Amino acid sequence: MPYQFDFSWLAGYWPVLLHGVRITVQLILVGGAAGLALGLACAWMRSLGPKPLRVVVAAYVELIRNTPFLIQLFFIFFGLPAAGVQMGETTAAYIAMTINLGAYGCEIMRAGIQATPKGQFEAGSSLAMTPFETFRHVVLVPSLQRIWPALSSQVVIVMLGSAVVSQIAVEDLTFAANFIQSRNFRAFETYAVSTLTYLALAILARQAMGLIGRRIFPRRLAA
Repeated sequence: MPYQFDFSWLAGYWPVLLHGVRITVQLILVGGAAGLALGLACAWMRSLGPKPLRVVVAAYVELIRNTPFLIQLFFIFFGLPAAGVQMGETTAAYIAMTINLGAYGCEIMRAGIQATPKGQFEAGSSLAMTPFETFRHVVLVPSLQRIWPALSSQVVIVMLGSAVVSQIAVEDLTFAANFIQSRNFRAFETYAVSTLTYLALAILARQAMGLIGRRIFPRRLAA
């Protein structure tokens, strides 16, 4: 007997899906903003900071980039409480996403900084700017212009990777899909809807990052 598709369950479960979407959006807004800020700070420290800081940041980046995000999440949520650090599942998800995006964002931003012509640093020095002032006023914006598309893609990747936070009972979109499927046993329809929802969120996130880029770098990104 052929499979009978049935999406009528959406009428009863759309509040659950919307709740999951809201949590997923909150995760990427908070984790994304904090992760980009951390990545920028680490990129500056690894490129222009004191040597001891460079070593520490390099170790952090290598650790995060060479371990699975799920393991990082489990360590924060299950491992840290053993050392006396207690936190809720949502807080653990925020921290894990921030740390993960910070490491990848650091390397992307560092590539933009390293692509800056040496003459720009020398120009800042000739104007009696400190290294940090040169970075802030001369190097930062052109560097971000170069890597904004790659940085936008990384934000979307982290958003999609956030699906694993359902493993620690964060009620995101994946958690909602699993909950609905356990009630209606319509796996195809349930995961098809959640897949399309993630697709829509990814497209919206790219559009939002593109809009932000056009506002910050109107000349280059409008071309």
